[in-house]
Amino acid sequence: MTKDERRVVSPWNIANGLTVARLALVPFFVVCMLIPGTGWRLAALGVFAVASITDHLDGELARRYGLITDFGKIADPIADKALTGAALVCLSILNELPWWVTIVILGREVGITLLRLMLLRRAVIPASYGGKVKTVLQIAAIVLYLLPGVPDVLKWVVMGAALVVTVATGADYVIRAIQLRRVARQVRGE
Repeated sequence: MTKDERRVVSPWNIANGLTVARLALVPFFVVCMLIPGTGWRLAALGVFAVASITDHLDGELARRYGLITDFGKIADPIADKALTGAALVCLSILNELPWWVTIVILGREVGITLLRLMLLRRAVIPASYGGKVKTVLQIAAIVLYLLPGVPDVLKWVVMGAALVVTVATGADYVIRAIQLRRVARQVRGE
């Protein structure tokens, strides 16, 4: 397909709108989290749930209707990291989650996001099945922490699983990036 034959997709589309909405919900989530009281905690859970649903919807709409844009490729993972990062930081500020867990998860997320941006000019490494499992586990763990009355052992088991998968998929992504770079050098004859 020549460049003229490719369909040009406007960045002004519903998928990108949902991504921007998810990013806009992050400050509201943080405010709800930091105000004491069960009502505010449930409000934070509601905002988190709505924002998490937009994550699924924007990707589904983008793939189904061919609304994939460069803006979406960059903004979607940033919006995801902003939402989960805000949740983890708030939970640590409230002494409900150890800071080391938050630091390990956010370190992996920031590192992989920077690696993705560096590779963006050469290639895109598609999200793996493990990456999707990581996202589901992180969201499930955060929801369990947001819900009042959930036993600590259940929260820790799910967060522990999220932590292990987060680190493992980060390592896998780095390995795939190194392999991609090696192949690119071979193609260029270096």
